[in-house]
Amino acid sequence: MKSMFEYNWQVRNEWFSWCEEVPKEELLKERIGGVGGILKTLYHIIDVEYSWICEMQGQIPKKQEFHAPFESWATLEKMKDLSNLYHQKVIDFVLAWDPKMEQEYITEQNADGEIEIFKFGEIMRHVIAHEIHHIGQLSVWSRELGKKPVTANLIRRGLF
Repeated sequence: MKSMFEYNWQVRNEWFSWCEEVPKEELLKERIGGVGGILKTLYHIIDVEYSWICEMQGQIPKKQEFHAPFESWATLEKMKDLSNLYHQKVIDFVLAWDPKMEQEYITEQNADGEIEIFKFGEIMRHVIAHEIHHIGQLSVWSRELGKKPVTANLIRRGLF
């Protein structure tokens, strides 16, 4: 579990470096697919990781608005700052992960008023897969810009 989060964090930082070579207009441009653009996608990745982990820590209800809107973070430097800020708030939880935590759970009420149960192990895997999914979208947009995408290769990252 920890290694996969570390993988996502490495790849995310490599995408931030990749973004330094892309004009701001391209980072903000609305695109087909994903959540609408390169910086918006990075924001979404960061937000989802943070909100789910905070919810598991019992700190912030997932549905509560607890952050500034995307427009407040709509530059590469601010996005890196947000990632670093939220990273400091989630890293201890991730690094303290223990298989005993797999079956812990949170409950939420869905739009139909039904109570849903989400186990921590399922949430952690969702957060990992969610970021990998959106990184794939960034790779497509990278190719559309004529740029080589960040490698998604898990091997040779020193994680295992």
